[in-house]
Amino acid sequence: MEISVSSNRKTSEQLRSYRWYGVNDLRSFGHRSRTAQMGYHPSDYMGKPVIAVVNTWSEINSCHTHFKQRVEEVKRGIWQAGGFPVEMPVMTLAEPFQKPTTMLYRNFLAMETEELLKSYPFDGCVLMGGCDKTTPGLLMGAISMDLPAIYLPAGPMLRGNWNGRTLGSGSDTWKYWAELRAGKITEEEWKGIESGIARSPGHCMTMGTASTMTSATEALGLTLSGFSSIPAVDSRHAQFASLTGQRIVEMVWIDQKPSDILTAQSFDNAVTTVLAMSGSTNAIVHLVAVARRAGIDLTTARFDELARITPGLGNLRPAGQYLMEDFFYAGGLRALLVELGELIDGSQMTVNGTTLGENIAGAEIFDDDVIRKRSNPLVASDGLAVLTGNLAPDGAVIKPAAMEAHLQKHRGPAVVFKDYADMAARIDSEELDVTADSVIVLQHAGPVGAPGMPEWGQLPIPQKLLKQGVRDMLRISDARMSGTSYGACVLHVAPESFVGGPLALVKDGDMIEMDVHSRRLHLEVSDAELVARKAAWQPPKRPFERGFGVMHQLHVTQANKGCDFDFLEEPVGAGAQQAPAPVTQTEQTVPSTSSTTRTEPDIH
Repeated sequence: MEISVSSNRKTSEQLRSYRWYGVNDLRSFGHRSRTAQMGYHPSDYMGKPVIAVVNTWSEINSCHTHFKQRVEEVKRGIWQAGGFPVEMPVMTLAEPFQKPTTMLYRNFLAMETEELLKSYPFDGCVLMGGCDKTTPGLLMGAISMDLPAIYLPAGPMLRGNWNGRTLGSGSDTWKYWAELRAGKITEEEWKGIESGIARSPGHCMTMGTASTMTSATEALGLTLSGFSSIPAVDSRHAQFASLTGQRIVEMVWIDQKPSDILTAQSFDNAVTTVLAMSGSTNAIVHLVAVARRAGIDLTTARFDELARITPGLGNLRPAGQYLMEDFFYAGGLRALLVELGELIDGSQMTVNGTTLGENIAGAEIFDDDVIRKRSNPLVASDGLAVLTGNLAPDGAVIKPAAMEAHLQKHRGPAVVFKDYADMAARIDSEELDVTADSVIVLQHAGPVGAPGMPEWGQLPIPQKLLKQGVRDMLRISDARMSGTSYGACVLHVAPESFVGGPLALVKDGDMIEMDVHSRRLHLEVSDAELVARKAAWQPPKRPFERGFGVMHQLHVTQANKGCDFDFLEEPVGAGAQQAPAPVTQTEQTVPSTSSTTRTEPDIH
């Protein structure tokens, strides 16, 4: 891992923290005296970069249990490099525990991150995340503040194990839950799976949303090269934590900010990485939101354009066979990016201070079944697909690699559930009029209506069909689904049903046609009939009457716009930059030394 050191550096007086500590006035007296109250001598912090270590650790976030130790290793690196570390706790988004969904609170974390960076004497920050929504939430806040920032990924947990079988988090949960409901495994066997599926610190070791987003963040250039692939409990993870602490201090001195790294081309790199790894559908919502914070107009159409030319090389569950631990041993993300060749723009800058191409140079694949060669892809293209039609005017998403191939072109009658409670009450009824050819439709599961667009999109297959051997069928909703999920699930239908999108107008028995190849999602109802149904439609009652929920339901954008708050997005085009020319061996990389940050109040 090569890290560049620039000769174009700030002075101590140009540090943002100087406004708190270096000025000879009454307020600075208070800042210094209160820092002394905490046991620090002026030599610990005066004239040194003050670094926020933004930590999403908590005792209920199972993915981040090792962060209590990792934060100490980050601090060690900051001290070693001559900085002053300050650990800052922020809202913990614990995917397995938080209801109704962590997605409801992703923007809360983004706001908290931005505001704490804005309001305290920080020159730069280390962002500690990994569990699904923590990555985009932290990035969104840090990008909006635009201080030097570097991301520390939690790393995947070790492989699960049960009676000699390798288990993958999430994916095998859904698989064996279906087998239990079908009567194919016993309750005792189910309990054995429960005890063996998650057996170390770290986030999901399948290619779920967590590994998808940490890999995308590395491809964006915001993480030390190679870090996102290292398992959470591997000693190299601790080493990289310390190196991350060291690097952020240098980034402050040279003023290397997210705006110096993020371009339309770097987001193309991230999208291509997601597609090549058969990544989570959630990446579309999150990367669109992250890009819009940077003023870059990343669209769902761009995902689809890149999906048509990007091969799936990561043979990872749920689309493939292996887990993230295997991926690391096979060469990790650096090896996959090298194999992608010209599909990756290696000229893009990274937090290392070197280009992405320089970072991955020389990486090798050590197991070409785990990381496939382009001559032998898991799928030739279409790791994700964006569908449009009269049922989804602003688009919907599906993951073709994770569904039964015969369903990629399908037509069938709708079986409609008005909300999640309705589905839970009726889905396993013997009286439900449903066959394997039916199309299950769930309404009111989107950003406003659910609320928060939960991961309900892997709609359950009716029990009577499971007993007949059915394991996949076409399902449509305005919800998301876990990246560890699979099946013929159309997701993120926009606009959502709760705000009057066409999904709200579907009735039992309506014929629905989906064709992945032609990217078509069509409700076979006449335009005149849809107009009549819309005229008769009544807006449902909003789910919140107080608190953060009210802010969410009034300001959250639809899935195709990233589900951010409309008042937090950067104007599109404000952050778009021209891709830098490829750096030659004779050129010296000198990141911007501008001390400008996004608008913030002058506290003195």
